[in-house]
Amino acid sequence: MQSRSDVRTGLAYGIAAYTMWGLLPLYWHLLDAAAPSEILAHRMLWSLPVAVIILAVLRRWAWVGRLLREPRKLGLVLVCAVVISSNWFLYIWAVNSGHVLEASLGYFINPLVSIAFGVLVLRERLRVLQWVAVGVGALAVVVMTAAYGKVPWIALGLALSFATYGLVKKRVGLDGIEGFSAETAMQLLPALGYLVFLGAHGESSFLTGGVGQALLLSGCGVATAVPLICFGAAAMRLPLTVIGMMQYLAPTFQFLLGLTVFHETMPPERWAGFALVWGALAVLTWDALRTARRARAALATATARAREAAAEETATGRAATDAAAAGTVAACGAVSGEAVSGEAVSGRVAAHEAAPAAADTAAQSAAPTAAPEASGPTP
Repeated sequence: MQSRSDVRTGLAYGIAAYTMWGLLPLYWHLLDAAAPSEILAHRMLWSLPVAVIILAVLRRWAWVGRLLREPRKLGLVLVCAVVISSNWFLYIWAVNSGHVLEASLGYFINPLVSIAFGVLVLRERLRVLQWVAVGVGALAVVVMTAAYGKVPWIALGLALSFATYGLVKKRVGLDGIEGFSAETAMQLLPALGYLVFLGAHGESSFLTGGVGQALLLSGCGVATAVPLICFGAAAMRLPLTVIGMMQYLAPTFQFLLGLTVFHETMPPERWAGFALVWGALAVLTWDALRTARRARAALATATARAREAAAEETATGRAATDAAAAGTVAACGAVSGEAVSGEAVSGRVAAHEAAPAAADTAAQSAAPTAAPEASGPTP
């Protein structure tokens, strides 16, 4: 069980991670002079040095050799790199094209899409309330499609790509920093090649946008890695139920930024769609909390029963040990008694046999002594 200080530290790390992810649109907006593809390339390029520095500090290199010896796992890492690159590009494009609200919707519905993937791909069985949540989320997409006259493809694209990334990453089996490092290593050459191409054609804002633009583009790696590090620290200290609830912080910040900073419109039909999604997430969260509470109660009951059984076994073992010890003592006493009795009998027999000999010896010794006494003193 985690201590209170660990929990507080984990909450601080988790809030920091999701807040930074939620405020990331502000950073991408500062780079709107560059094309989304160039921002993506710099994010891919500068993430690798940050990952290498983290690995060097942690001294975690052993996994590299194991990964290189597993072609299938390398292929899955490549799929992860392609999918997350697509997700990053779509998100950057959405932010710098005035679609922050729809981007936030994508991350709101991501848990619902992940659950649907679990059913369709992993053949997982859902509880009733999970089915209700997925159904309400699907209804929200239908409502927004009917209201807009088109499918909210940005939200669906972000949700589908991130859910796919999570599904494939689960099969890779690398932890956060290891997976991030492997993926950025595979992104390096395409990103570097594209940036060289832009520079050769005079289209690189890194070279023509001034020192400030170059520093901001270089900082894409830090902006990507720091939230990931904080998330990893939070995941080590907090239960998954808490992490699951905290994940809604990021799209909530994005939603508020879209309304208050970027002043995107929010017509009634969009409010209706968001309200349905929030209702689905409320059902999903309540179901998760209830299930976790039941699991904790079942675990506590099983632990109590195990302790009772162990106590009974201990008591039974002690009783058996005491009985065995008492039997041993009794047996030893009986044997000792028999030995003592044998010695006494032997002593009696020896005394009986020695009595006549002792009498004869005494008579012989007494005879010479008695004669002088009878005849008087010797001259």
